Amino acid sequence: MSDVGGGAEEGPDVGEAGEQEAEGFWHVREIRAAAVSGVLLLTAWIASLTGAPIWLTFPLEASALLISAWTFVPTTLKRLAKGRIGVGTLMTIAAVGAVALGQVEEAALLSFLYAISEGLEEYSLAKTRRGLRALLDLVPAEATVLRDGSEITVAPAELALGDRMIVRPGERLATDGRILTGRTSLDTSALTGESVPVEAGPGAEVYAGSINGTGPLEVEVISTAENNSLSRIVHIVEVEQSRKGPGQRLADTIAGRLVPGILIVAGLIIVFGFIIGEPLLWFERALVVLVAASPCALAISVPVTVVASVGAASRIGVLIKGGGALETLGKIRTIALDKTGTLTRNKPVVIDVAVVQATTREQVLAAAAGLEARSEHPLARAILAASPDRAEVTDVNTFPGAGLEGVLEGRRLRLGRPGWINPGPLSADIDRMQRAGATAVLVEEEGQVIGAIAVRDELRPEAHDVIARLTRSGYTVAMLTGDNTITAKALAADAGITVVHADLRPEDKAEIIRTLKARQPTAMVGDGVNDAPALATADAGIAMGAMGTDVAIETADIALMGEDLNHLPRVLEHARRTRRIMLQNVGLSLLLIGLLVPLALFGVLGLASVVLAHELAEIAVIANGVRAGRLSRDSIRTAVQLAPALDVA
Repeated sequence: MSDVGGGAEEGPDVGEAGEQEAEGFWHVREIRAAAVSGVLLLTAWIASLTGAPIWLTFPLEASALLISAWTFVPTTLKRLAKGRIGVGTLMTIAAVGAVALGQVEEAALLSFLYAISEGLEEYSLAKTRRGLRALLDLVPAEATVLRDGSEITVAPAELALGDRMIVRPGERLATDGRILTGRTSLDTSALTGESVPVEAGPGAEVYAGSINGTGPLEVEVISTAENNSLSRIVHIVEVEQSRKGPGQRLADTIAGRLVPGILIVAGLIIVFGFIIGEPLLWFERALVVLVAASPCALAISVPVTVVASVGAASRIGVLIKGGGALETLGKIRTIALDKTGTLTRNKPVVIDVAVVQATTREQVLAAAAGLEARSEHPLARAILAASPDRAEVTDVNTFPGAGLEGVLEGRRLRLGRPGWINPGPLSADIDRMQRAGATAVLVEEEGQVIGAIAVRDELRPEAHDVIARLTRSGYTVAMLTGDNTITAKALAADAGITVVHADLRPEDKAEIIRTLKARQPTAMVGDGVNDAPALATADAGIAMGAMGTDVAIETADIALMGEDLNHLPRVLEHARRTRRIMLQNVGLSLLLIGLLVPLALFGVLGLASVVLAHELAEIAVIANGVRAGRLSRDSIRTAVQLAPALDVA
């Protein structure tokens, strides 16, 4: 319930960790102060029941007031000096007014309850921040490195770029690295949310916090402890948690305008009291109205929910860039999916080779491999993997978007897409390959086609079930790809997608996204690099398989750290549930103010009753917001196994 400046969009500082962040419930200073104040108030109340004189009960009540007021009055005065009026301002005025009316016990009770609510707020925010920082505990306390030919043990902070770590089976990696020697299966579930071990060998990049499975490894350090992938994730989430979404901006705007308005109304009530000749009665009612209209619960309703939800998502392998992205994701109705690397494995293989007479399969593959020898294109890797021999092709030139050309033993050789090369007698084979969902390329020698190669990037095994689940939930699912229409539709049919946009360049994908989002809120799911224009254009850009990829983590609104498509319906469900909780909290907060103000104005409720109602409501709002963070890995696995339809309400 931090003060909101008059008219400024400023809520609780949920994105910043305090210098002395509370480790437990009783470590929160507001809770300790409230406990002492409560004991003093209880003692004073018991003493008054036994007929104790006022000189005994008054010091107890005054002490209770001073101790609990100490938790918010000094901060309120500092903010007031800077022109920032907030909930604390209202509570301070109400407490001072109660004392002026001789109601010290009422003032002490108000301060006691307000201190409790402040403490609960601080504890809930600190708890969710600690849940996020628990990721850093995945890094071991020490690491074994090779220096000067011998193994030594050092702290992770002492690791330097180029160091060689020795990681034994069962040990966690202390920082990011690249495997030099050894093969193993890595448990990355704590980072990516995926339970299937990842096979890794020489040359593979491995990340801090991963658990080495079966074999000893020698790993070259490629990132310092403070800059490894795990630290970057925690830092980004902590910074982005305070980004405001529409709901939080609404809450801040209402609170920022409500507080000055409350003060004006209270002043008018006091003036009315003087006019009718009952100044003390209406002064007291003005104080009660002041407290009744305080936006305590409203000010904290969205931030607590955002912090809890974003922290929970990060622990299951989903990085959400703050409240804005979270709320937008909860409103998404159309999902646009890139094909390569999102719906597919991004590991294409040769599935078919067609040849003309007098040419063999091996000759066609060898010629294609010779042209593709230095290419990094995924299709090139598939062709090279399928050909044990490579022809000695020279003078290779690239024609972007078309193919390659070179010289083989004095003969001109070309490899490229149909259209750039005339398929001639292989036209029927090209059509057959494309209808099978494969990308077909032709090989031509001295102007005569000699063969066709079909390369297909297989669907992820979970793709069909995920698409079915999204469709059942009411989402419109579309596929965007640069492949030709026949190939794209064949693969989309296997996945269960009916809306297909093919033959697209990156800028074309962005234009399609603009068209889709004009109809309803749209998310784009891609790799975070090649699909950057579309990701930036969409209402929500979701990067797939972003673990360790700086560009994806920095640019996407949401980053799925693993490569399991099941992450997508999980995070959509999580976002929609979070948005419902946000709206529940805002609605409850406004309803409370609407009920309490008239009851306070007409004297039905006194100061203590109004304060108690407010603080009970705030406890309810905090508890409801914290629900957004209750997302255990076991419950998610169960949900995935049962594959329930998402709530589309």
